[in-house]
Amino acid sequence: MTKTPLTLAERIQVWHQPECLPAIKGIRRGIERESLRIQPDGNLAQTGHPKSLGSALTHGSITTDFSESQMEFITPVSDSVDILLAQLGDIHGYVMRHLGEEQLWPLSMPCLLKGGDEQIPLAQYGSSNVGRMKTLYRQGLHHRYGSRMQVISGVHFNFSMPDSFWSEWHHQEGNNAFLQDFVSEKYLGLIRNVYRFGWLIPYLFGASPALCGSFLSGSKHQLPFERLGKGTLYLPYATSLRLSDLGYTNNAQADLNISLDSLDQYVASLRKAIGTHAAEFAKIGVKVDGEYRQLNDNVLQIENELYAPIRPKRTAESGEKPSDALGTRGIEYIELRSVDVNPFSAVGIDAPQIRFLDTFLLWCLLSPSAPLSEEENALNRRNFNKVVLEGRKPGLELEVFGENPVTLQALGERHFGELKEVADLLDACCGKGCYGKAHQQHLAAIQDADLTLSAKLLAQLKQADQDILPFGLALSKRYHDQLQQSRPLYWEDSYFDQEGSRSVARQRKVEQSDRISFDAFLEGYFAKS
Repeated sequence: MTKTPLTLAERIQVWHQPECLPAIKGIRRGIERESLRIQPDGNLAQTGHPKSLGSALTHGSITTDFSESQMEFITPVSDSVDILLAQLGDIHGYVMRHLGEEQLWPLSMPCLLKGGDEQIPLAQYGSSNVGRMKTLYRQGLHHRYGSRMQVISGVHFNFSMPDSFWSEWHHQEGNNAFLQDFVSEKYLGLIRNVYRFGWLIPYLFGASPALCGSFLSGSKHQLPFERLGKGTLYLPYATSLRLSDLGYTNNAQADLNISLDSLDQYVASLRKAIGTHAAEFAKIGVKVDGEYRQLNDNVLQIENELYAPIRPKRTAESGEKPSDALGTRGIEYIELRSVDVNPFSAVGIDAPQIRFLDTFLLWCLLSPSAPLSEEENALNRRNFNKVVLEGRKPGLELEVFGENPVTLQALGERHFGELKEVADLLDACCGKGCYGKAHQQHLAAIQDADLTLSAKLLAQLKQADQDILPFGLALSKRYHDQLQQSRPLYWEDSYFDQEGSRSVARQRKVEQSDRISFDAFLEGYFAKS
């Protein structure tokens, strides 16, 4: 006889018991923050990744994303919000002290892109087969979608619950499944709920309602932009143009139907996408006149090309595909990808945001989560796109599966009623009131759209009648000076000096260990199942 699943309220009541509370302590988080290196005039830097920062291929904290000019800062996993932000700040400070006159652009949407795609240098990772494959993957993205879409920057939030939590929950439910299967099943439920309720993230943390007109040069878009100053375009109620169709999307992915019903189905549908021929990408060619243009001509070159606001993840071993790691060892953590760079934070995110994300993701984890039907998936996409483009519009209505449409404010307040219970639970075990304060701060933004990041940014631009370029440059200069002079809180500069040297040695070792040609390496990589 199957047990009836507990409601959210019942689950929270169980977790509030004194013998259960300690098991929640130790939420594990990691942050990946992307940012473009720019010249003092706002143009994209054309210089290579600074040699003084070590190897982008093998450095543990400082690397590049799509472009040689697009930096990515990666924190270790931490169970302390304060330590996490201290580490992120130290990475930023060290980099600022090694950039010379260059600065970091503080917004998600790119700075001046005068020369278009050809002025965006692809990230380079050395002469090893692994390094060449990483650059070729980016070459494929360039040919498939154009480079401008790829240099839009965001903050990725990695989240996992501690082992103690999983052991306790597994015991509570009397589940006979292997613990790792139980963990994977629950994380997939979290992901499905993020698809249901994830519009809250761009509403609260979207910070890209406007962009520099140079970004759209030559593009065909249908959005009714208004103009501010000489070269700034904006939508009056937009929250995150980064997450709109202007951002990185793959139309060929629309019919993929990546399943979130079970881990086996997820991995199988992902592998199918990587093995599915795409006629539009075949026109590009894979190897033309002896030069590679992309890794292959399938819908996805590799797993990373899947555009999704959230992904299940498992740390892969050297040479292992991400889908194989997931399929073999299950879900280890989730990666939330829908957070814009916070322009009002020197490091792109702040403590109240992190505590709200803790609350939101634990809410999604503990709430019941039925499989997603095709109809509900379509509804979720419509809600998300509506919030991205006009989330602050007074009286905006969102759809609720199986119910009549509800205003965003009313629906948000309904969700925040449940989120309050989760925030109280987190404060009871480890928050000292911090989660309740973060909850109140973000509830206020539900009740008053002017308190959202996107509204604040647009208000400052309009108040000064200012283009986004001088606004971004002023912030960039302020954060450059502030971080350059910052005192290390967790790592001294000597740590990064040593890690930089070690990373260069590691890259050299990787290059020297290659024993086969690049052609053979690629063939072997894609032959693995």
